[in-house]
Amino acid sequence: MERRRSFPDVLAGGVFVLIGGAFVVGALSYELGTPLRMGPGYFPLLVGVILAALGLLIFGKGLVAGEVVSFGAVPWRAVGVIVVAVVFFGYTVRRLGFVPTSAVTALLVTLASRQVRIGTALAVAVGLTVLSTLIFVVGLQLRIPLWGPWLSF
Repeated sequence: MERRRSFPDVLAGGVFVLIGGAFVVGALSYELGTPLRMGPGYFPLLVGVILAALGLLIFGKGLVAGEVVSFGAVPWRAVGVIVVAVVFFGYTVRRLGFVPTSAVTALLVTLASRQVRIGTALAVAVGLTVLSTLIFVVGLQLRIPLWGPWLSF
């Protein structure tokens, strides 16, 4: 009996284990605290362990119960646009501010798909910007300026 392996599952599981492991290693440099009084490293450690465990499960499934799956064409345009959007956000959030940077990033990521119309992309960008501002700036009280120094009104 021949064992079938699923290369996409093995690859995805390996990536999850690597990312989870990186979270665990990074979290260990912070104070962990206790379950009742969590330190800054507790949550990233927990997320890293869960992610690595899920990765091991997916990796194991790919080795044992694989199915024949063929990769389709890689959507290079979408990959490139998403990478540019993430890099744009990282480099401009402090200078442009959270609101305009989030809006441009959400618009770029939404337009990565060829099937999305501009009206839908604008609606999604506005919705994501409002929601992320409410979650991160208002709810979590991150100290990120809403409007940056590049936009002096």
